[in-house]
Amino acid sequence: MNVLTNMKVTQASILSAPLLEQSKHLGELLARLRIARGVKQTDAALRAGLSRNTAYRIEHGDPGLAIGQVLRYLDSIAPGMSLETLYAEKDPALAALAARERKSRVRDMSAAERDELDF
Repeated sequence: MNVLTNMKVTQASILSAPLLEQSKHLGELLARLRIARGVKQTDAALRAGLSRNTAYRIEHGDPGLAIGQVLRYLDSIAPGMSLETLYAEKDPALAALAARERKSRVRDMSAAERDELDF
């Protein structure tokens, strides 16, 4: 008789690499949206009826969480937003965050400008 000693299986251990990447990407999108909208992780978790640890796991792409938890978390950050809209990254707050993160190019200084700064 074959006896299983450990019946617990984690989703991360049985999912393919592409599916794990999708889960991680979803978590990253949710984290960026939360940050872009200025919502603290604890506040989003509280609004969604989740623990802060669950919110952390969602944002880190834990594939073992229920889809309902993910959807409630999204709704707590951006009420009424769909997963489709999240993936399209069309939220104005995300555009503003991207603009803040974008590094602006600095033109080279002329010799006269460098000399002026040299003291």
